[in-house]
Amino acid sequence: MAISSISASSAITSSFGTPNSVSYHSYSSKLSSFSSATQLPFQLKPNWLSNSRISSTTGPSRILPKVSAKKESFANLDELLQKSDKPVLVDFYATWCGPCQFMVPILEEVSIIMNDTVQVVKIDTEKYTAIANQYDIQALPTFILFKDGKPIDRFEGALPRDQLIQRIESSLSVQQSKS
Repeated sequence: MAISSISASSAITSSFGTPNSVSYHSYSSKLSSFSSATQLPFQLKPNWLSNSRISSTTGPSRILPKVSAKKESFANLDELLQKSDKPVLVDFYATWCGPCQFMVPILEEVSIIMNDTVQVVKIDTEKYTAIANQYDIQALPTFILFKDGKPIDRFEGALPRDQLIQRIESSLSVQQSKS
């Protein structure tokens, strides 16, 4: 099984893994469509964010900067977590989950706002049950924040953008003080 992820940064492309490897994408502007032959370990959809307005129930609207994607492939989630140059927030979700759908635009905003701090990855628990079982996902959405390949925080349920950012920053600062 291959894992992919996208981070909002430069448009450099590199590949790891086997021919079964999957493209990795986080949130970025106008991602290209994936081939129907490619099976992704998590559901990624193109996000049309280039200089568009994103509204939030927790704050005023503003124009967001244009972002490009860095495409990489990984053999599995553990490799993605180990090779990431910054902490990774993994969103375990399902397409039928209402709170998970509520979090989609919030995660898009968080990915852009915290681009230099954290990488956001989504994993569809219905398609990738082995990964969901490995991390004992019992409720949706579940978020696990990883640093250096190890989980440093875990929380469940939908959060407003500002609370999610505060939770991530708080977890990272607590982790830094332990180091």
